[in-house]
Amino acid sequence: MHTDSLLDHVAALLRDTATTLIAPRFRRLSAGEAIEKSPGEWVTVVDREVEARLTPALRALLPGSVVVGEEQCAATPQLLDRLDEGRVWLVDPLDGTNNFIAGREPLSSMVALLEHGETVAAWMLDPLSGVLHRAQRGGGAWRDGERLRIDAAGAGLRRTIVKTRFLPEAEKARMAAWRDIEILPGVNCAGAEYPALAAGDYDAVLYWRTLAWDHAPGTLFIEEAGGRAARLDREPYRASDPRTGLLVARSPAIWEEAIAAWR
Repeated sequence: MHTDSLLDHVAALLRDTATTLIAPRFRRLSAGEAIEKSPGEWVTVVDREVEARLTPALRALLPGSVVVGEEQCAATPQLLDRLDEGRVWLVDPLDGTNNFIAGREPLSSMVALLEHGETVAAWMLDPLSGVLHRAQRGGGAWRDGERLRIDAAGAGLRRTIVKTRFLPEAEKARMAAWRDIEILPGVNCAGAEYPALAAGDYDAVLYWRTLAWDHAPGTLFIEEAGGRAARLDREPYRASDPRTGLLVARSPAIWEEAIAAWR
């Protein structure tokens, strides 16, 4: 399938699940439709329905491809061992599930396409507003039909999201020593935080847990927009790498400033 056609087909699939499965159930979940699958980790019937619809549709777009979804992995963690094998679709059917359960925004529905472990395309759809952020390796980052290029000239590290839920205590203590940097908790939705970073709402984000479906789409998007995403040891982010620690910034210069502050 031609690349442009593929990009459009995936966008159409996400829009379909958003309008038929996600938006109609927002603030309308019934008792028992949200389940705590592990402490603090929730899933709803909507997460499962979206993933179940996307899985065969994505496979059909690229015959022979594999789909690795967040909810599939909850039941079969071994699927993560396949991320470096050929063409793989990563699916986060409803990023921000806790927000969805609470009846608040933001939310995102995300897909990334990997080829031999490298993220080559990404989609992040706000299922309520319909705004789509997408990226293609070597083809730029886009907000709907507008190509995005971050203008960070003269910008510095002033506002930073630090996701502290999984952060070790020693790292929290180090963060407490920062000066002149506003530390924000984030919005519990990576699919909204990456576009907001590109828009200038924040200068950098530090994630400790780096699950593939949460970060493969956003890291490609930020890099194609002109920012930088890398591990704390400066290694590029790779979806199959299970290590903790990911620093994302609006520009390479801000990334250097942020890593210096972190150390």
